Amino acid sequence: MRSEYDLRSTTLFYLQKPVLKPYYPEAMASRDLKLLKRQRSIRICVCVSSLLILIAVIMILIFAIFKPKNPLVYVNPVDLENFQVLTPNSSSAPLPLVITIQNPNYATFKNRISSGYLKYGDTIIGKIPLESRSYPPRSITNVTATANIQTDLLLKDPNFMSDMEGGGFNMTSEAKLSGKVSVLKFIRLKANVYLSCTISLNLSALQTTSTCVSKLKL
Repeated sequence: MRSEYDLRSTTLFYLQKPVLKPYYPEAMASRDLKLLKRQRSIRICVCVSSLLILIAVIMILIFAIFKPKNPLVYVNPVDLENFQVLTPNSSSAPLPLVITIQNPNYATFKNRISSGYLKYGDTIIGKIPLESRSYPPRSITNVTATANIQTDLLLKDPNFMSDMEGGGFNMTSEAKLSGKVSVLKFIRLKANVYLSCTISLNLSALQTTSTCVSKLKL
């Protein structure tokens, strides 16, 4: 009888040993690395999205609050008393110009070195060199330049002498100013200003008039 009791109690009070799970440090390290990569990707996406939203807001401000306007341009030939078109043995005559540019925008425009052209009819009779310079926001700037008029080309045109009999002649001018617009001192955009002018010279009265059309394109 005792042996059976002892057998039952041994079976009744026998403690089963816990099963230990294997420890794999490489697997845990790989899982942590994947988690870090996922968190880093999320941070990068958030930063890029925030940057794009900021750029979009700034562009909306530029085109809404700081809406670009076309500059006002006036071309005025000066020193007409010394401008000699019919000088013997001369094929050219310098014509000084004062170009007044009014910048109505809240941004600074800076152009690269460029040039404009003067035409009589369909013939280019002179080139206007334009230096690189800045035009501050909401300002008026006077630019001086000298066009070298090819008088020999004027004399070849059959309409020129009849115009001179009336006291003067008309010219057209075209120019393209390429540069950058600076807004809020840290936003810079490429920009082009296209100019087209009609200039009337009354050499007998030493008077000039000009009408210009400008277009700013970003």
